[in-house]
Amino acid sequence: MRNRHAAVFVLFAALAAAGHARAEPGASAWEKHEFAQARLVSATGAVGTLPELRLGLEFKLNPGWKTYWRSPGEAGLPAQIDWSQSENLAEATVAWPVPKRQVLLGIETMGYEGDLVLPVVAKPKVAGEPVKLRATVDYLVCEKICVPAHAELALDLPAGEATPTAQVGLIDQWRNKVPGDGRVSGLTVERAALVRAPEGATLAVRVAAREKLQQPDVLIEGPAGLLFARPTVQMIDAGRGAILASRVLAGKASPDALLNGEVTFTAIDGARATEAVLKPVAGDAGDLGQGGDLATLGFMLLVALAGGLILNLMPCVLPVLSLKLMSVVGHGGGDAREVRIGFLASAAGILASFLLLALGALALRQAGLAVGWGIQFQQPVFIAGMAAILVLFACNMMGWFEFSGPRWAFDAAETRAASHGVTGHFLTGALATLLATPCSAPFLGTAIGFALSRGALEIVAVFLALGVGLASPYLLIAAFPRLATRMPRPGRWMLHLRRVLGVALALTALWLLGVLATQQGPLTAGAVASILATLALGFAFADRLPAPLRRAAPAAVALLVIATVGVAAVLPRGGAGDGISAKDDYWIVFDEQAIPARVARGEIIFVDVTADWCITCKANKALVLSRGEVARKLGGGAIVAMRADWTRPDPAISRYLAKYGRYGIPFNVVYGPGAPQGIALPELLTSDTVLAALDQAGAGAAKAVATKP
Repeated sequence: MRNRHAAVFVLFAALAAAGHARAEPGASAWEKHEFAQARLVSATGAVGTLPELRLGLEFKLNPGWKTYWRSPGEAGLPAQIDWSQSENLAEATVAWPVPKRQVLLGIETMGYEGDLVLPVVAKPKVAGEPVKLRATVDYLVCEKICVPAHAELALDLPAGEATPTAQVGLIDQWRNKVPGDGRVSGLTVERAALVRAPEGATLAVRVAAREKLQQPDVLIEGPAGLLFARPTVQMIDAGRGAILASRVLAGKASPDALLNGEVTFTAIDGARATEAVLKPVAGDAGDLGQGGDLATLGFMLLVALAGGLILNLMPCVLPVLSLKLMSVVGHGGGDAREVRIGFLASAAGILASFLLLALGALALRQAGLAVGWGIQFQQPVFIAGMAAILVLFACNMMGWFEFSGPRWAFDAAETRAASHGVTGHFLTGALATLLATPCSAPFLGTAIGFALSRGALEIVAVFLALGVGLASPYLLIAAFPRLATRMPRPGRWMLHLRRVLGVALALTALWLLGVLATQQGPLTAGAVASILATLALGFAFADRLPAPLRRAAPAAVALLVIATVGVAAVLPRGGAGDGISAKDDYWIVFDEQAIPARVARGEIIFVDVTADWCITCKANKALVLSRGEVARKLGGGAIVAMRADWTRPDPAISRYLAKYGRYGIPFNVVYGPGAPQGIALPELLTSDTVLAALDQAGAGAAKAVATKP
C-alpha cells in the first residue's frame, strides 16, 4: 500500500510539473537545445478585440554563448522565423533590441548573450477570433564554435478577454530596448557622407543629442556585401553632437553603392538609442560639422586669435624678427600715413597667406590626402623654394639689391622714399606666415584640430582668426603709427643693423637646407646650396658685372630660383633616417600597434611625434627631453621612448595624430598601466609636466608586473 501511494504521488508531481511547463498562460513550452532554449510568450492570455497582439520570442542562452542581431557583422547569422503554419495571422513583425559589439579571434560581430526577447507585433486576420501561432525558428549560437539550433514553437491564444499575463512586463522591458525615432532618447541621426581617400572609403555620420553624449556608437546597415568597422568618434558642439566615421570594409559591393540607396543607422549612447534611414551624399566628414553650435565656433575663433598672437613669440617666427624690426625702425621720423599703409600691407600679406593655407587644406582634404599644420615642410620643393626666398631677403638686407614693386603700388601708397614698397611689406607678411607654420603654440593645436574636423566654413574662419592673431603687432602699429615714427631717424646705424639681420635670415636658409638634407639626402641639399650660393654671389658682385649682364640679372635670378625648385623636385630621395641619432640610442621607432601589448605588460611608453622642420619640437628636445631628470628617466631603461618622425609624409603618423584631434606637431603622449588610453601633453613641454605624466601613467605598473603569468 505504501509503495502504491508513493508511486501515485510521483506520477502526480511529474504531471503537475509537465503541465506547468506546457500550460503556463501566455507562453509556449520551451524548445530546448544543448546550448540554448526558446519559446513564444504573449502579453495577453486571449485575443480580446485587439487589432494587434504583443508577443515575444524569448531565448535563454547558456553562459558564454551568444546569438546574433539582424545584421551580425563580419560573421554569424540572425534568427530566421517562419510563421506560415499559423492560423488567423495576417503578419508578424519582429523588432530587434540594441545589440552589443562582440569580438572573437579578431572578428567583430553584433549580438546578444544571456537572456533575450525579440518583441513581435502580430496582426490577426480577423480580430476577436482565436489565433494559433506556429513559429519555426532557425538560429545560430556561438561560443568558440558555432552550432545551428532549431525550434518548433506553438502558442494558441483563444477568444475572450485580453487579460495581461505574467510575461507582459518582460515583453515591455525588451521593447524599451528597441531603438525608436529619437523623441524619447533625445538622439538624432542628422546626415551622412561617403568620404573617399587613397587608403579606402569611410562612411561618416553626424549624431546630435538633447543631453551630452558619453560613449556614442553607430551601427550601419548598408547594401548587401558591405561591412563597416567600429567608428572613430569626434565630439562636437560641446558634447551634444558627434561625427562618427566608419571605414568601409572590403566586400562584394562597391562603396559607391552607398550613394544609390538608403542606409540604416542605429545610433547608441549607453541606454539611449535611435534608428534612422538616410541617403548618404558624397562629401567630407568635416562638412557634417557645418551648422553646429555658433557659441562653440565663436569660442574657437577666440582660441585661434590667441594662438596666432602667441605664435609671434614662438621660435619659428624669430627669423622674421629682422623683417619686423626693419619695418619699425625704417619709419623713424617718417610720415604716419606712410607707416599705416606699410603695416596694413604686411597684415594683408599675413591674412592672404592664411587664406591660401585654408584653401590648400580644403583642396588636400577633398583629394583624400593628409592635412596638418606645417605639412608643407614635408615637401622638398617647398623647402627649396623657401630657402631661395630667404636668400633673396638676406641679400636685400645686406644692401646688395632692393625690392621694387609695380609702379602703381608705389603711387597708390606714396612710399617712394621707403626701402620696400607696398609689395615688399606684403611679402614680409607672407614670409612671416610661411615661416610660422612649422611651429605649434598654445591654443594653436586646439584651434587647428577643431577647424580640420569641421567643414569649409570653420576652416576658413579659424585660419583667418589665426592670421589676425599673427598680424596683431602690425595692426597695432597701423592703428598707432607714432610707435614707429618716434623711432630714431634712419642713418648709417641702420646699415649695420640690416647686415646683422640679413645674416639671421641666411642662417635660417641654412637650417632649411639641413632639413632638405634629411629628407632628400646630401646630394640634393648640396645642389640646392650651390645654386643659392651662386645667386648670393651674383648679387654681392653685381656692381662689378658688365652692363649687359646687369640688365639680364632679373631673368638670371628667375632661372636660378626655378633651378633651385627643379633640383629638389627631380633628384631622387635618399639618405633620410628615422629621426633617431646615436646620441639618443634609447629611442626606438614609433610602433602604434605595439603600445597596447606593452602597456598590458606594465610598461610605460613616451611617444614623441617630431620632425626636423619643427622648431618647437627642437626647443622641447633641447630644453626638456634631452636634459635633466626627464632625459635620465627616458634613457634609464624603465621607460620605452618612441619617436615618430614626421619629417617626411607618413600616413600612419597622420592617422595617429587625427585620433587625438591633432593636426600639427609637436605632439607627445604618455601611456602606461595608469593611462592605457594615453595622456596627451601640451605643445610646449616643461620638466614638471612630463614627469607628472610619467608618474600618472606608471600608477599600477607594479601590480601589472606582479600579475603577469
